[in-house]
Amino acid sequence: MTAKKEKKINLDELTKEEKVKYEIAEELGLLDRVLTQGWKSLSSKETGRIGGLMNKRRQEKDRQ
Repeated sequence: MTAKKEKKINLDELTKEEKVKYEIAEELGLLDRVLTQGWKSLSSKETGRIGGLMNKRRQEKDRQ
């Protein structure tokens, strides 16, 4: 079985939504793991928390 090549993440070339996702991961202390092991290394609870916070921020932005 061959190892899948990891795509190097350029934090300067992310969409606005992707930036928010990475910011939340950093706030939760998960960014280092995401950068080294990928998003698949997170548990469903962790990814759900990130998704929930993304949705909350999107709703707050829409209300303004």
